Amino acid sequence: MRDKDHEVRCIYDKGRDGVHKILVSDPLAEEGLSILQEHGRVDVRTELSEDQLVAIIKDYDALVVRSGTQVTARIIDAGKRLKIIGRAGTGVDNIDVEAATRRGIPVVNAPEGNTLAATEHTLAMMLALARNIPQATASLRQKQWKRSKFMGVELNEKTLGIVGFGRIGREIAKRANAMQMRCVAYDPFISAERAQQLGVELLPLDEVIRQSDVITVHTPLTKETTHLINADKIAIMKDGVRIINCARGGIIDEKALYEGLKSGKVAGAALDVFEDEPPLKSPLLDLENVVVTPHLGASTVEAQQNVATTVAKEIVSVLHGGQAKYAVNAPMIPSELQDRIEPFATLGEKMGRFLIQLLEGRLEGVDIVYGGEISQLAGNTKFITRHVLKGLMDPILQAPANIINAEYIAKERGITIRETITEESHGFKNLITICTTTDRMAETMSGSVLMKGRSRIVGIGGYTMDMIPEGYVIVSRHLDKPGVIGRASTILGESNINIAGMQVGRINPGEEAIMVLNVDSEVPSDVMEKIRSKVGIFTAKFVKL
Repeated sequence: MRDKDHEVRCIYDKGRDGVHKILVSDPLAEEGLSILQEHGRVDVRTELSEDQLVAIIKDYDALVVRSGTQVTARIIDAGKRLKIIGRAGTGVDNIDVEAATRRGIPVVNAPEGNTLAATEHTLAMMLALARNIPQATASLRQKQWKRSKFMGVELNEKTLGIVGFGRIGREIAKRANAMQMRCVAYDPFISAERAQQLGVELLPLDEVIRQSDVITVHTPLTKETTHLINADKIAIMKDGVRIINCARGGIIDEKALYEGLKSGKVAGAALDVFEDEPPLKSPLLDLENVVVTPHLGASTVEAQQNVATTVAKEIVSVLHGGQAKYAVNAPMIPSELQDRIEPFATLGEKMGRFLIQLLEGRLEGVDIVYGGEISQLAGNTKFITRHVLKGLMDPILQAPANIINAEYIAKERGITIRETITEESHGFKNLITICTTTDRMAETMSGSVLMKGRSRIVGIGGYTMDMIPEGYVIVSRHLDKPGVIGRASTILGESNINIAGMQVGRINPGEEAIMVLNVDSEVPSDVMEKIRSKVGIFTAKFVKL
């Protein structure tokens, strides 16, 4: 078992010269660079190939990119010292997040930094599309005066379909509502009540597509959203629909869009992003009813400053041993719930670390039951579960486990993980119960957070107790007969090991009972063997928390 303090020093160790080394491989606003330079050595080296990055990344503790650098698994695996990868922007599709997760490296972004920039660019594209502004500008520059050719449409009372109702989608809806547009949206991760509060009707995707005069997409690019807008979806749209994409290239099937524009089914499209960038060979550029910009959604002075400073602060926090607020490969908790959830996460990790030292055999399953008041946090328990898994696996792995890679490692090892939410808490205000199974045994532990964040272990293996989960602990199963506990205590006394606290539990008198001893120092293995050898003691385990 590794020493925890030593492990923390290793994780956040600086370079040999005592300074954190940070590589910035895409242009970054000066405001972000200044923050980084206050906390380490910063090298700005842009337009590097994958081979060049692989060759140098081993020397760096952090990597900062924008959209230009493709952070592949090769680069991540070569970054033996990497503690964090930062994307100065929203999307992280240019980073192999799975490879980073496998290594336990947080990938952070700046989800709020360019929200207004992307919102305003989307609205600008929508207005330009409705009034043919770019085409009219180009015509007049050619000394032509063709007013009738560029007849537009009003957006007032038109239906705007928003596919993806996250931060940007919500900001667009606010402004579109002010323009007297009717807003409908599709998003599987938001409630109808929340959408209604923002003046938006939440509908199934096909209904949004059928009802909208203008459709704008704002989803991340994933396997599920690739070509989300395709030929089948275009077929059910209104004739004369207008389509906008300022999110990610690939959400719209560009071949299908081209056919829709050529046929007149789609009156126009406004595109800031493309499947292949730069899209210099795209036939969409040849169509007069297409408005295009070269990926300018986040290109405002304010946005670049915001994303640069946000990511820089994330980098600094992690390099100094703190948490990443915007890690995309770790469960996020709302800031207003942080104070409520963190005590449970701390307790869960201690319980996991406690349990793994009681188990024998290969861990096969982990069932976590969240009961009582904690059931009100349903939807945010993943953060606690990751801490439980970290506690379970960290003591038995050579490489450190953390909340980034804990779940990945568990699933890679074939360990089943189940969460249950219930209002039952067996007399406690809140209760976490962890049931673990191995190929040789099963063990259960329950814990509760009391007032002011104080935590207790309140049950082990069906036995009730009230134990503070810290320090050095001996857990034994023994025969409930006079003298058995005294034999163990005598051995500890003879070895000059002081007992700080004792918990004893039983179910039926005269049968098996449990004893939990808090001791002031580590118990050598030979002393534990003496305890286990005494008549009446069935098992005895030493645990270090």
